[in-house]
Order: sequence, then structure tokens, then C-alpha cells
Amino acid sequence: MAIKILAADVAAKIAAGEVVERPASVVKELIENSIDASAREIKILIEEGGKKLIEVKDNGEGISGEDLPLTIERYATSKIESADDLSHVHTLGFRGEALASIASVSNMTIGSRVVNSDHGNRISSQGGVIKQIDPVGIPIGTVIRVENLFFNTPARLKFLKQEISERRQILALVFRYSLAYSQKKFQLVMEGKPVLTTSGDGKHLAILGQMYGFNDAKLFLPVDFNEELLGVRGFISPIGLNRSNRKEMTFFVNGRWIQDVSLSSALLQAYHTLLMVGRFPIAALFLDVPPEEIDVNVHPAKTEIRFSNSNRIFSLVQRAVRRTLLKDSSPSAFSPKIWQTFNSLPKIIETGWEMASDIGDQQKMDFNDPSSRASNNEKNPPIFLTGIPLLRLIGQIGATYLVAEGPDGLYLIDQHAAHERVLYDQFTKQMDSATVKQFLLEPITFY
Repeated sequence: MAIKILAADVAAKIAAGEVVERPASVVKELIENSIDASAREIKILIEEGGKKLIEVKDNGEGISGEDLPLTIERYATSKIESADDLSHVHTLGFRGEALASIASVSNMTIGSRVVNSDHGNRISSQGGVIKQIDPVGIPIGTVIRVENLFFNTPARLKFLKQEISERRQILALVFRYSLAYSQKKFQLVMEGKPVLTTSGDGKHLAILGQMYGFNDAKLFLPVDFNEELLGVRGFISPIGLNRSNRKEMTFFVNGRWIQDVSLSSALLQAYHTLLMVGRFPIAALFLDVPPEEIDVNVHPAKTEIRFSNSNRIFSLVQRAVRRTLLKDSSPSAFSPKIWQTFNSLPKIIETGWEMASDIGDQQKMDFNDPSSRASNNEKNPPIFLTGIPLLRLIGQIGATYLVAEGPDGLYLIDQHAAHERVLYDQFTKQMDSATVKQFLLEPITFY
């Protein structure tokens, strides 16, 4: 079969599929353009889950009439000029593909006015082809209307999910950006009804309250951790507030929303042994990393990046979250009388639970009287608990915790943590004893 060069319209539709996967992808690209334009207010209108209409309006810097036709040209951008600029990108957009890709699979209208102009300009396109350019009277800023999305790519339109699913995706997206840019006003209107409105005052609690309710929003733990030129800030849920999936784990790097497996793993590692298997935290973490230490030119959708030192970033996130969790967890307060309950326990050497047989005087001592405590310590040395008593297994919870009955009542044992402890003790004994040796299957010759 002969090799042929694809027609320009076919190539444009293929390339658009990498950037525009669904209506939420369009909303993401348009919001990022508004942020790059220094907009302070961003309003999003959605109809029929974004298939009929997506409109994003901002009060940013605007686009001049001369540059307006270039907005739907592929690889036309004001963000970078040379390949060297890719090593220190400070804007969210830089590839010059977003508007061109959106225009190629929709009917798009862009109206914009710059600060020093007495009027604006409007350009209309259909399937990426310019139809009309007119002067228009509009406020300073930009309005982009995307109608009939995927009208010329029925295969992509067919596989879109139901409207309610697409609306949820858009709501989750706008919520993420409203948290990351809390100093900007966001308004999301779906099917004529406002569903999310932020004040732009930089207060995250109000935004979290709209999504999770104010009772749960008050429980979120603020993260603020810095190390040399790196920083992590944001919010994480306490142990008692969790979900059955990873969808509400959000990461922004230098203001860019990304999806990264290593960051998700670092977050989960910080919650290790604190959450049951199959449960995941809610988090919105914003990382500050020197631009030269990341590569943002990985995928056209710009949701993937590469770190020059991924292990360092992993450790940074893990330690920041773990310290926040430990700081929030106050130590349990026990009454001194709890030690009296060990009176009935036998001396069990095998399990490492060693108890003194004669503690009658210690039971009678007054813990509020220092002199009594001192004299008692001379007669009976302190009791050191080096293990656990014999337990009777009752059952299992969620394939994670063992439920057992002991002399003091009910015990919950984390299977994973207990297994780690058993392995640790085995390795420790091996280190104390002779060196463990194992013959190789195939000998290695050293010269």
C-alpha cells in the first residue's frame, strides 16, 4: 500500500484528539488561557454537558485585532519564541495547539478587546475555517464560545458519556482551579443555574465548603512545607475523611494541574497504616518547583510532566503530608490506673510480656503524691512492657485488621504493620547472628 500524506483537515482532527478528549478538556484549555491573560474574573457557561455550548468569559488583557486570526492557527503562540524557552516555561499554555484543536472540531467564536482599544473584534470559525471577522463593542477581555463540539467527528461524539457525567467532570475541574487560584473569581453556570461561585479573596475554606460542606471543610488540614527551593502547600483530609477512589487527589505543579503516578504514590505512602485498604484521602497539593527542574513538553494535553529528580519530589510530598498528619494527631491520654489492670496477668515469658508478681504496693500508691511514687519505685522497679499478651482471634475487618480478645479487652491489629514488624525482627536477629549465606545458582568469577 502506497504511503500518502494526510490532508490538512484530517491531520488537524487527529491532532485535536490529543488535546480535546471531552468537554472538560475544552474548559481546561480556555481557563488556562484566561489565567495566562492575567484575568481576575472567569465565568464559565455550560449547556448540555458542554456538547451544545461552552463559553468562557474573562477580564484579562485581551487579544488585538491583528492577532485574532492567528488564534486558530496551529503552533501560533505568544508564550515562547525559541526551543530554549521550553526549559523555563512560566505560563500554562505554550504549545499553540489548544485553540486550533478546539476550533477544528467545533463552531467557535472569539471576541476580544485590549485595554487601549475603543472597540473589540470578533472572529467566527467552523471546523477550523474562518468564516467572518467583525468589529464589535465588548468590555475589555476575551469571550470564547464553543458550540456543537465534535459535530464533524461523530466517532468522538458517540463515545462521550452522559451529560451528568460530563457536568461532573467540568465541576471537578473548575473546583480544582478555583482552589489553586483562590485569588481569582470563578463562576460556573450549568444549564442556567450557578453551581460554583468563588469570591476571589484567597480564602480556601469557603471553596472547600461549597464542595464538601462546611462541617467537613473545617476538618481539612493545611499543608505548608518548604525545603530549599521546593515547596508544598495545600490541604489534605484527616484520617476519618476519605473516599473509595483516587479521583479527589489533586496536584498542581507551578500552577499547572497534572496527573502523576509518583505524586499519588507519595501521598498514599504518607497515609500508610493510617487508612484501611481500598480507602483514599482527599487532597489538593500545590508544588513549587524551579521551572528548569521539570519538563512540561511531554503531552499535548499538558497534564503530564517529568521531574529531573523524581525521588526528591516524592520524598518532599511524603514528608510534608506525613508531618501534617502527625502534627494533627494528638497523643492519647491514659489514666495511671490503667496499669492496675495488669494485676491478673500471668508471667508469660514466651510472648515477651513480663510482669512482676508482687505489685500490691504499687496498686495502692498515690500517683498524685511524688514522695509516694519515689518510695514505691525503690521497692518495686518500673514495669517495662516489651510485647503483647496472649490473644484469642475473633475475626477480621476489611481484610486489613485482626480482631482479637485479650486480658484487657478488645484488640485491633493492623495486619500489614504486624507483618512488617515480624520481618523487621527476623532481619534484626539475622544481623545479630552469623552472616546469612546463600550459594549462587551460577558462580561469579572475580579477577
